[in-house]
Amino acid sequence: MKLNCDLGESFAAWKMGLDDEVMPHIDMANIACGFHASDPNTLQQTLSLAIQHKVTIGAHPSYHDLIGFGRRSIKHSEQEIINLMHYQIGAIDGMAQSQGALVKYVKPHGALYNDMMANDEVFSAVVKSIDRYYRPLKLMILSTADNERYQHIASKYSVDLLFEAFADRRYTDKGRLTPRTEPGAVLNKQQVIEQVTLLITEGVVISNNDNRLTLKADTLCVHGDNIEAVALVKEIKALCR
Repeated sequence: MKLNCDLGESFAAWKMGLDDEVMPHIDMANIACGFHASDPNTLQQTLSLAIQHKVTIGAHPSYHDLIGFGRRSIKHSEQEIINLMHYQIGAIDGMAQSQGALVKYVKPHGALYNDMMANDEVFSAVVKSIDRYYRPLKLMILSTADNERYQHIASKYSVDLLFEAFADRRYTDKGRLTPRTEPGAVLNKQQVIEQVTLLITEGVVISNNDNRLTLKADTLCVHGDNIEAVALVKEIKALCR
């Protein structure tokens, strides 16, 4: 199973994450495009790092919310969502091509990601933005117990989906992520190893009600925002070999 990680989320003098340390251990980099984090210098540096380590490049667009780190929902029309997606994808795609690389997929960030999974209108707008881009791109979304519904919508526009699971989050019985405000929503190290092992060997996770939930996952989201997290990514990488 390929590992993906949200990267390039520093901004000016503000440093976020340990991109240099985690990049060698992942397969796919979801790189911020400037609306929730990043700036031209950060974007160039992160792209160079991904190219150096032969990591697949993905765009990580969001609502225009630097102060809130893209974690606040903003009401938009369908066309506005298409426009903000194209604006950000175009920025990272242009900079990647200037370094001889290509963006291969898109993974929305934060509130846009959550809204996309909760609201079919937002999801359709995101899918349309991918469909109307000048060349094919894949769309990464959360793997849930209802993957077929999202696949049905995406297939109308011939958009290929990548389903992702989360290494460090507890799932509900419906295959959604347990809200961070609830106890046990974020797994500890031992729980992460147990969940990843179960996903790899049996394709299931244990929900917050101790039920077995089958999840189709093409990729596993990991985090590298501190030294302990980077060490854990190394362990997960070894499990996925």
